[in-house]
Amino acid sequence: MKLINDIEKALIDASTSYPKDRIAAFKRALNNEEDENAIWALELMIKNAEIANLNKLPLCDDTGIPHVFIELGKDRLISHDFLVEIKEGISNGLKNLPGRPMAVKGNSIERIEQSKGLYDKSEMIKPPSILIDNYDGDNVKIHLLLLGGGPEIRANTYRVFHKRSYKEVLNIATERIIESLPLLGCTPSIPAIGIGRTHFEANSLLIKAMIYGNLDEQSDIETYLTNKINKANIGPMGLGGKTTAIGSFINIGHQRASGVRVVATRPCCFVEPRVATLEII
Repeated sequence: MKLINDIEKALIDASTSYPKDRIAAFKRALNNEEDENAIWALELMIKNAEIANLNKLPLCDDTGIPHVFIELGKDRLISHDFLVEIKEGISNGLKNLPGRPMAVKGNSIERIEQSKGLYDKSEMIKPPSILIDNYDGDNVKIHLLLLGGGPEIRANTYRVFHKRSYKEVLNIATERIIESLPLLGCTPSIPAIGIGRTHFEANSLLIKAMIYGNLDEQSDIETYLTNKINKANIGPMGLGGKTTAIGSFINIGHQRASGVRVVATRPCCFVEPRVATLEII
């Protein structure tokens, strides 16, 4: 029962509050911004975060699809019931948040066509398959992500010819992200990128980038990407200005002997990534 309650709380926390590095990044952007419209938008975003956190209200009306990533420490095992309790906690969290009712009724064809309508209850939204990995620690980590529709429909996984230059790969990824941001609308973005050998691996790396990325501790390549994106002058909510991105999260995995790299990009909107981590000792 404790796990169910803890997962419920984690989901609500992920939906209603920013981590400290996000708030700090917004404030840095506000202090650096000169465009009046951009300043106005950033101030509203910070105010929105304060109200959401104070009243435990969702940061965005699109409360997202819950995704779970589990990391197992040394000699740790999980059971069938463990996964069932995680899913029950997610259901309770969506009910009590409350989440937006987005689950589609019907069989496989009817769900694609959305011809039978939607369920009224937000807890009918089911998480996709759970991603599990091991790590060198001793505990069990449960990472919960809430992924909204805007970034998802503008995400891409594609091949890039690296031409023996990491900047070639990053520049092409940057071009794709910049193309997507005016359509996203909800800028400033935190673009997330995973670079691997397969589509599955690249997207798994992207998930880890969103979990472990830190806006207070940006790598050289993350800073490079952010600076290039900010030259686009898209600005907060597309209003122009210096702040098109407040940072970037990049995760590069193993690579195969090939002229091609598989690159997954996701232009997170200004309320994402929405992540909470629960650690079981």
